[in-house]
Amino acid sequence: MAIVCTVILALTIIGRLYVDYAQARQNLFDIQAFRLLLDAANHLSAERGPANVMMAAEASTDSSASKRLAEFRTRSDAALDGVAAHLAMPYGLHDHPVPKRLFDRVREELSQARMEVDRVVSIPRENRRVEDIQQAIGQMFVVVDELQAAIAWKANELVNSDTSLAGPVLTGQILSDLREYGGRIASQIMAPVALGEKLELRNLIEVGRTRGRILELWRLVGGQDALYRGDARLLDSRRDVERLFFGKGLAIIDTLIAEGRLSGSYSMTAEQLTTRFVATLQPLEHFRSEFLNLAVENVVAARDRALKILIAVAAVTALLLAVLIGFVLSIQVSIFRPLLRAGEEVIGLAEDNPSALKRDLYHASEMLHLFDAIDILQGKLQERASLMGQLKLQAETDGLTNVLNRRALDQLGERRVDGQTKADDASILILIDLDHFKRINDTHGHLAGDDVLKEAARLMRSLVRPTDIVARFGGEEFAILVSDHDLAGAVALARKIRLALQLHEIITSDGTRLRVTASFGVAKGRGGQDGWRCLIDAADAALYRAKLSGRNRVRFARETLTQPASESASTLRDIKAKNYRSAASF
Repeated sequence: MAIVCTVILALTIIGRLYVDYAQARQNLFDIQAFRLLLDAANHLSAERGPANVMMAAEASTDSSASKRLAEFRTRSDAALDGVAAHLAMPYGLHDHPVPKRLFDRVREELSQARMEVDRVVSIPRENRRVEDIQQAIGQMFVVVDELQAAIAWKANELVNSDTSLAGPVLTGQILSDLREYGGRIASQIMAPVALGEKLELRNLIEVGRTRGRILELWRLVGGQDALYRGDARLLDSRRDVERLFFGKGLAIIDTLIAEGRLSGSYSMTAEQLTTRFVATLQPLEHFRSEFLNLAVENVVAARDRALKILIAVAAVTALLLAVLIGFVLSIQVSIFRPLLRAGEEVIGLAEDNPSALKRDLYHASEMLHLFDAIDILQGKLQERASLMGQLKLQAETDGLTNVLNRRALDQLGERRVDGQTKADDASILILIDLDHFKRINDTHGHLAGDDVLKEAARLMRSLVRPTDIVARFGGEEFAILVSDHDLAGAVALARKIRLALQLHEIITSDGTRLRVTASFGVAKGRGGQDGWRCLIDAADAALYRAKLSGRNRVRFARETLTQPASESASTLRDIKAKNYRSAASF
């Protein structure tokens, strides 16, 4: 039985290792196929350069610009054909082919874009309009956008196939987008430069948007340091990008924009712009190429490592089987007896009833190691219990504001009875709603809204007593469960927080200075499941009145709902109306 079990275990391990090896082979094939797709996108982006030069120059089929455009078009077609043809499929692997409809759409858009470029080139230069050139350039943008859809589809398939590819695949996609938008920023001012006309507002808007996207993509690349830390090639390439593209390339664009705002007189021609700016794009292409090279090298290393482990484990397994066959014949009491005791101890650990293992000198060294392992396991179980306590704390805490969440607050409120406190003990609840919070999100963005929520929670915690409980009730709403039963004191606390919040200036992470106000509803009632729900309804009704009164108000209920939450809605409305009549305001 020992031999049979060992064989089964060995086959299980070897099978798992073989799966790892096969997955490493598959990953190598997938990353190479994905690289072909990114290369095709790079070729299509590069084709815009000679196309822009042609649309800015006089039409001449014999010109060097025309020959260069034809050469770039041939390279783009070859790259698309290479992707469509796929790589040779090694044995035991599968492909993730991009749907044919996506490639057909790319080819259709590419054909229309080239026709539009040729149409503009055929127009005498003195009759060309900025709109004609911009329309042709925009059509070339559409081609790359269509191919980006195919790249996104391929990336999603590869990540779903193996999540370990997420890092290189997504970073490769980001670098491809960075090269594309790096080229676009020059193309977006190419038409006015080519015809010597003043920049229009839409050109400035497009350039501003593209610059923002470039900076965001570069920030994302900077967040992937772990993927290329320590690799000298990538570090050098990254420095070249920062020095040439971000240092010189964007400076060229800034200079032309400054000139184009004033007049249509530019310090360089469209051909000079293309030549100088494309040179600054080379580090981006080199950086992308080096990153993909490193990704392929890492996958190859993983494949070779998996193969070596597979061979080593198979050899070790064969050796262990040979030793086991001889060892089974000489098993003695020094192994079986402590083994049974160890089994009992493991059962005790499973039932949370550990006991001290007695070690005897006649125990085999293997058994002593087993006892040590059980001791370690016992320590790990204790550590796990501690971690479970930490996880419970995290489950009860709002991740944004670091105060209690709604679930934890409800649990506290509902167990204020049933042995926690006396049945006649009262609870006081303050509900707080930040006024016009949606306007903050819409005007300044959700990150600014998050900053407001965090600062509001911090301010509330600083103003309440250590025994009071601050929680995030939901969205922009907060709740304070007051530790004493003095309604007047709770109302005073609410007024204090309202005034402090009104006077407090909040500075967001981007430096924006905001002031917010809040509406408050205070109610007093009993705990327990039904009483807690009634208390929430009463505080919510008071909060609603504060909003109706113009916001930035404190309202409180003199009486609290005492009926269970299952009572009819008409009864609830009647009691809320009664609370409204009996409420006092700030």
